[in-house]
Amino acid sequence: MKKLIKYLKFIIVLIISWFVIHTVYIITDGFYDNGKKADIAIILGNKVNEDGTLSTRLEKRLETGIELYKNHRIKKIRVSGGLGKEGFYEGDKMKEFLVNNSIPDSVILVDNYGNNTRLTVENTSKFQEKYKFKSIIIVSQYFHVTRTKKLFENRGFENVSSANPKYFEWRDSYSILREFPAYYTQ
Repeated sequence: MKKLIKYLKFIIVLIISWFVIHTVYIITDGFYDNGKKADIAIILGNKVNEDGTLSTRLEKRLETGIELYKNHRIKKIRVSGGLGKEGFYEGDKMKEFLVNNSIPDSVILVDNYGNNTRLTVENTSKFQEKYKFKSIIIVSQYFHVTRTKKLFENRGFENVSSANPKYFEWRDSYSILREFPAYYTQ
């Protein structure tokens, strides 16, 4: 019995250590921006409010994309999101925000069927076959970047980097916890 308890303690310490190391890694990787240029930024969607305004989190992602474009780090912007329960296509609302903030309509590409990260990656993969871009910058919250980059790399994208808005909220704690199992199951 003592051996079993000792073994269980070891397993628990191992799992907690794995979680802590993984979390430190995704936070560090999520904040890292190598400053490289890319052909396109992929901005992942998020909540559109019931009145059609964007959540602050989504606005901050789009502002990061605007900054990338204005600093000549990207040539195109692809916005990806789905139809929210609020009744708005995230991609369309994201494009509207970008156009209202002086981004030319001609550089914005909309994916209204990116209902989750995996679908955004799959849809972008199909899109890439047609447009042949070679490098991408993922724009999402810092805790979401590592998993998103992994999914893109698993689909054959080789030049994947990231940028994230410097925006934090209490729900980040939950999101960081969620990313641990999501990273290994997607």
